[in-house]
Amino acid sequence: MNDKNITDFESFSDLVAGIKPIKQQAHHFKQPVKPKQQVEIKAQQIHASSYFSDTYQPLLPVTGPMRWANENVDKLELKRLRRGDYVPDLLLDLHGLRQSEAKLELAALIQACVKQNSICCSVMHGYGMGILKQQIPMWLAQHPKVRAFHQAPKEWGGDAALLVLIDIGDQPHRR
Repeated sequence: MNDKNITDFESFSDLVAGIKPIKQQAHHFKQPVKPKQQVEIKAQQIHASSYFSDTYQPLLPVTGPMRWANENVDKLELKRLRRGDYVPDLLLDLHGLRQSEAKLELAALIQACVKQNSICCSVMHGYGMGILKQQIPMWLAQHPKVRAFHQAPKEWGGDAALLVLIDIGDQPHRR
């Protein structure tokens, strides 16, 4: 039996005597590197979907101007928003966007406000068919960083826009 193994090995080594090993040029098992923009868009989508639900119905006013305040926010803040005491640092115009696009833009706006230490922003939803006008307050009421919002005064868009008060944490802010 040993003689047969030796002869098999010799015949095999004779067969592969002139063969050189192949060098592998590429690693096919690695996942392709995604562009930075694609990764950022996916992160925004995950961020938006984790905060904004289309089925959640917060208690919002049926009559009068659109307004809402978190339970730990002083009611005077709503009055200041109504009077226009807060000047929005960032403006978001959602005219012509679909609901899914508007949701992503709204999440990005809130992230930008926190990043830039801006406590007030303006969201212009327009009139149109009223779909965004109805959905945006519901989405804003769900986000943990939103302290309050009120229908904007005339100089910031009137009833086609909302002024939003953002919680930027313990960082000093201006009014």
